[in-house]
Amino acid sequence: MTTSETVWEIPEPLSTYEARVDDDTIVILRRHGNPEGPRLVLSHGNGLAIDLYYPFWSLLVDDFDLVIYDLRNHGWNTAGNLQRHNIPTLVRDHDRILDAIDRHYGEKPKAGVFHSVSALTTLLSPTKGSEFSALVLFDPPLCRPGASYEEFDAAALRTAAMARRRTPRFETREQFADLLSYIPAYYRAVPGVFELVARTTLRPDTGGEGYELRCPREYEAQIIDYASAFAVLVDFEAIYCPVKVIGADPTLPYSYLPTFDLSDVLIVDYDFLPEATHFLPLEKPEECAAAVREFLELTGS
Repeated sequence: MTTSETVWEIPEPLSTYEARVDDDTIVILRRHGNPEGPRLVLSHGNGLAIDLYYPFWSLLVDDFDLVIYDLRNHGWNTAGNLQRHNIPTLVRDHDRILDAIDRHYGEKPKAGVFHSVSALTTLLSPTKGSEFSALVLFDPPLCRPGASYEEFDAAALRTAAMARRRTPRFETREQFADLLSYIPAYYRAVPGVFELVARTTLRPDTGGEGYELRCPREYEAQIIDYASAFAVLVDFEAIYCPVKVIGADPTLPYSYLPTFDLSDVLIVDYDFLPEATHFLPLEKPEECAAAVREFLELTGS
């Protein structure tokens, strides 16, 4: 496949369901894959959309019952109240979404596959992973007190400032895709991802001309503002299910926030993907899918 020829066509879901997570917020669940297979629940990183991860999760559709969803104010969901767009709210949403999945699609064992902030909210849930048979978490934003916290916090402030400077509107999706080719964070992405980012993270402008970010830049930045305050609260010893953490290559300059080496935490199955940044599901989808399969087989999930 070449960059110019690769087009990722996301199939229509087998079904959709509007899960109400509070009085005025709906999160749209979508089902893909094999309904008879083991169930996987997937979500995405800050400012992105789960459809963007199609190069990764498309490798799982033949064997797994996939239920995917966008975080509030992202992707298929409408943009709502900025004041309530924060990590505690995302944690509550997470728990209500899992309840909705069981009610609508029927209860059966499910594993969670999450990236970045959706991985963090899973780890912070009061249910402590008890709803899952296993968790596979791609580069969750984590840090420890001390020097690593100070580095993480400083990086978060810089990243939030960059998010607030993002261009919010574009005349065409092609204009946005062209811009991504100059952004270092996407240099390692597989062919076709620039166009996929444009299709999955932009929506027609409400003013009637051009396109706007599905997750407005102020929303993206607000999550980053408080990332360090919550990233330090994760307690892996309290998680009830087996956990696999797959980090970015710690020797590379980080593209979002510093990756966290968990190799000294004996209760977590930790690994990292060489030559991969924080956007590893977009850079090495085959390796990420293989890691999911391997861990689920290892744990019997």
